[in-house]
Amino acid sequence: MINQDPVILGLLAATLGLIFYTSEHPHPFWKKFYHFMPVMVVCYIAPSLFNTFDIIDTTQSQLNHVASRYIMPSCLTLLIISVDIKSMLMLGPKIIVLFLVGSIGIILGGPLSLYIFSLLSPELINWEGSAAAWRGMATLAGNWIGGTANQLAMKEVYAVDDNMFAIMISVNVVFSALWMSFLLFCANHANAIDSKLKADNNGINTLVESINLRDKTQSKIKLPLPSLSSYMAIFAVAFGVTGFAHLGADLLVPFFSQHYPQSEKLSFTSHFFWIVIIVTSVSIALSYTKVRRLERQGASKISTALLYLLIATMGLKMDLTMINDFPIYFAIGFVWLGFHALLILIAGLIIKAPLAYMAISSQCCIGGAASSPIVAMAFNRHLAPVAVMLSVFGYAWANYMVWICAELMRMINQ
Repeated sequence: MINQDPVILGLLAATLGLIFYTSEHPHPFWKKFYHFMPVMVVCYIAPSLFNTFDIIDTTQSQLNHVASRYIMPSCLTLLIISVDIKSMLMLGPKIIVLFLVGSIGIILGGPLSLYIFSLLSPELINWEGSAAAWRGMATLAGNWIGGTANQLAMKEVYAVDDNMFAIMISVNVVFSALWMSFLLFCANHANAIDSKLKADNNGINTLVESINLRDKTQSKIKLPLPSLSSYMAIFAVAFGVTGFAHLGADLLVPFFSQHYPQSEKLSFTSHFFWIVIIVTSVSIALSYTKVRRLERQGASKISTALLYLLIATMGLKMDLTMINDFPIYFAIGFVWLGFHALLILIAGLIIKAPLAYMAISSQCCIGGAASSPIVAMAFNRHLAPVAVMLSVFGYAWANYMVWICAELMRMINQ
């Protein structure tokens, strides 16, 4: 079993290289394979096989920490510096409505799924002590509305047993991975699905046309071809903003923890929360400067390369055999996620929202800021900043919404 990070990283890089090589190969088999399995999905699932078949051991690995704390913020920076806030408003209110509906689906889906299984299999549901099902599910709700920081906060708030918390982490990892894979697969058929649903794509089309017109106008400004200096500038911005975000988080977290401990409910004491907030804010500010020209100097390609490395690293956490463990909680999670998806689908059909809006709204809840830009990029790279902003909003209000969800679940056995 491989447990050295340099070897695991090398294996990931080789795997990504092989995937992209075969995706461009003219052989009919590979053309058919990647027609049904998009490259992004394969890059996510393939690394999980290493974990599933015990080829690697990531229990002591720091790769996931490096990916979430360094690669992800750098990738977001390069994605956001080209954002056009005015153009983003052209998307209209539909995506915000769907995000709110998705959050409501999590809040109500938890109590509903727990109630259903309390009727079907009451002997399998624990209601007492720190290992009570509703307590553990409260932590999962925290993750699915906000993120990992909110899940950890709920563990402390509801004094959840460590074993129960481990079960909920497993449920989250499996369903988050499977759901993200499904959304990435759907992205490959978005146009056909939108056509059948008669979805209104005017918001996305207007956004893309506006950005294309802006880029066409800017293209008249002659810029030198990408050079070593250009790439160094790109890396300077990406990792410079990431470093600044870490510095800011290191200062802000102790400040809020010491002077405003009650702000933990808003995730103000979360290091990762402030990294995302600062990266997003600084990158948006830079989008109003000449830094945005780096987009035409190769920033998008570098951000895409970082994105695929991030996807592969996230895939390492997925163990396809985990579904065999703790069946009752995985069954509850399945119904819970299904209710959330059904509400978004119904709302999306009513307001004739495109599939991209539905997928991004859902992933902003289930996956958070670390993965929602990945799903957004699969549909249209210009939607990634929107996904980040919705995810950040989820961090802020998650703990309040989880309290409602937890209290509803607690009442089921009373």
